[in-house]
Amino acid sequence: MAYKSDIEIAQSCEMRPIGEIAAKAHVDDKYIEQYGKYKAKIDLALLNETKREDGKLILVTAITPTPAGEGKTTTTIGLADGLARIGKDVTVALREPSLGPVFGVKGGAAGGGYAQVVPMEDINLHFTGDFHAIGAANNLLAAMLDNHIHQGNALGIDPNKITWRRCVDMNDRELRNIAIGLGGAKNGVTREDGFDITVASEIMAVLCLSNGISDLKERLARIIVGYTYDGKPVTCGEINAQGAMTALLKDALKPNLVQTLEGTPAFVHGGPFANIAHGCNSVMATKLALKMGDYTVTEAGFGADLGAEKFLDIKCRVAGLIPSAVVVVATVRALKMHGGRAKTELANEDIVALEKGIPNLLRHVSNIKNVYKLPCVVAVNRFPTDTDAEIDFIIKKCRELGVNTVLSTVWAEGGKGGEALAREVVRLCEEEKGDFTFSYDTDATIEEKIEAIVKKVYGGDGISVLPAAKKQIDELSKLGLDKLPICVAKTQYSFSDDPTKLGAPDGFTVTVRNVKVSAGAGFIVVLTGDIMTMPGLPKVPSAEKIDVDENGKITGLF
Repeated sequence: MAYKSDIEIAQSCEMRPIGEIAAKAHVDDKYIEQYGKYKAKIDLALLNETKREDGKLILVTAITPTPAGEGKTTTTIGLADGLARIGKDVTVALREPSLGPVFGVKGGAAGGGYAQVVPMEDINLHFTGDFHAIGAANNLLAAMLDNHIHQGNALGIDPNKITWRRCVDMNDRELRNIAIGLGGAKNGVTREDGFDITVASEIMAVLCLSNGISDLKERLARIIVGYTYDGKPVTCGEINAQGAMTALLKDALKPNLVQTLEGTPAFVHGGPFANIAHGCNSVMATKLALKMGDYTVTEAGFGADLGAEKFLDIKCRVAGLIPSAVVVVATVRALKMHGGRAKTELANEDIVALEKGIPNLLRHVSNIKNVYKLPCVVAVNRFPTDTDAEIDFIIKKCRELGVNTVLSTVWAEGGKGGEALAREVVRLCEEEKGDFTFSYDTDATIEEKIEAIVKKVYGGDGISVLPAAKKQIDELSKLGLDKLPICVAKTQYSFSDDPTKLGAPDGFTVTVRNVKVSAGAGFIVVLTGDIMTMPGLPKVPSAEKIDVDENGKITGLF
């Protein structure tokens, strides 16, 4: 049987005018700013002026990622369509894809198969220009910072202690470490610099955690860009860049409205990295989606140890959100990889490998139920090679934790394949009341907060803080920044800080190598390894397969 590619499925779908989708989401025409026929931005005034009550929030997360894939975004979209099919008033809130993965290895982030958001080409490419605005604001701050030094350096900024980097939304390893200001005094101050990919910029995290334009401007002003010769932090506000940056970002702050293949309203907005930042779509989009539907389905990046932890401990804390239910996505194939099987060996039934790998799923589920105290369901994306014995094994193990398992076939069947999951989610929302609890208290010390995450969420024994990190922690504490939430930057491929430790490892310590503050975003970044903030392209980039015909039709995107 020949399967259609994602882009072929998306292009064969008949999209509805965005005005119809807005009406379905209870958005009056006066709040719509159209970007063509099928995309719109929504005026922020709607949040203040609507009289609608918040709906129920459903978080979709997943087991620890593997090359076999889990299908978290696909499940999120399919669940939303499934809820719509069983008669629920539903919206979905997703992150915007970055151009880096689109042209690199991973591909886009608009779902897959018959569970996608459209127009998928637009969403995966320029969309409404949000990422361009974020890049422009980031680089304006960099230019004004270097100009301040060139024009006399009234603030006494040490060029060797500048922490603000430039950004571009493209995988380009050549830009990771560069020299700038070459060519003599008239061309600026010579120093080392570098580029991050746009999704790794603190501006992205700031935009996604802001509650409005005033909050955005205040957060931008708080960003620390470097330090003086005396070791004092220098902020964006002292460079006087926040007003102009806010001007660049005022439209980017407005959530984007698109649709799923089945016409469910989808708010797609923002996309911070899930390891070095908090990995969730914007607070504004989530709040708007909650007002415009009785149920809102959203997702968080990577596995639950990164995405769900940061969604719950950072985003929910900042925005005052409480999920009514959590979906943990898994596949038999991925669990067998956690059990030691190679990607080429996943087609055959293997209960032994599944038994070795399933502790990964069970730890994630236990964390949701017992650490965060939220109702939970496991969604298994079923592949044709999965056997009944393997599925039954997962169902039995999850039942022992008091959690139901539901099979999902949304990739192949769209919303129809998500109806069973939708019914279980509705049951959780209506019958099981959570007692939402954070994994740590922000009044604890920085070390105590990190240790709480490592012990409670990762299942480790504790932390080892290197001397450089200890010094950074002491400095942040002296500056009064120690009460902020923690954002751990670690590998997404393991509960530990070692990507080779699959499954549910124990007896490990997490090494804290560096600690820095994202003062604008409002969290402390704890680096536990070499986290890549500027990816490179692979030997054969996805970009080589992408083309456009004479009619402007894009091919090869996915």
